[in-house]
Amino acid sequence: MIGTVLVVVAMRAEAQPIVDRLGLEPVDGVPAGLPFAWHAGSVGGLQVAVTTNGIDPRHGVDNIATQPAALNTYVSIDRWAPDLVLTAGTAGGWAARGADIGDVYLSGGDLVFHDRRIGIPAFDEYGHGRYPTVDAAGLAARLALKTGVVTTSNSLDDPEPDRSIMRAHGADVKEMEAAAVGWVTWLLGVPVMAVKAITDLVDHHTETAEQFQANLAMATDRLSDAVTAVLSDIDGRTVAELA
Repeated sequence: MIGTVLVVVAMRAEAQPIVDRLGLEPVDGVPAGLPFAWHAGSVGGLQVAVTTNGIDPRHGVDNIATQPAALNTYVSIDRWAPDLVLTAGTAGGWAARGADIGDVYLSGGDLVFHDRRIGIPAFDEYGHGRYPTVDAAGLAARLALKTGVVTTSNSLDDPEPDRSIMRAHGADVKEMEAAAVGWVTWLLGVPVMAVKAITDLVDHHTETAEQFQANLAMATDRLSDAVTAVLSDIDGRTVAELA
């Protein structure tokens, strides 16, 4: 039975609606020197902890992308010992693959990197990652959420070499943290699932950054709705029962 769920989120703006919706409270205990923030509480029969990557002390911006996500995931798993990890946040999608602004996707298939190009045998596959996720097809059907392949990079844009890799993987969602979270959960043997709300369409003529800023508030509201629904559905189930 799933008892404890850890929700890993990069940005405060993505996490705060979830924290508010669930009524979670701040929790101390983050190791000294690390910028992460924990909020936790009981949600139905679940213990839920939301961890954010915090603020970069030099630049005053959210710690986005893979390095903070990996370290935060490790530290937070060590603290909360979750039965399931959700990597939650905003992302880009493709209109040509059926995405629209505000859609929420659950991960379907492996979490992969699309910017780690290492042209050496064996290292090339290592670069892509391919970290398994929970089979959440049944969960997605019950909640009327889309599913798709989620790919990760450390860049907001998508130059052609990255596009080629995304096409090869059949990417439906592109973002900047999930595969890093997936790497840590794979190493530690903890089930993981991505929950991603679409802020921008990669194949739209408007610049990605402009779309992201215009749609962030709406997408984070949709994200909080989806995370709340996911938690309600999985309460009382095992991981295997999400399929």
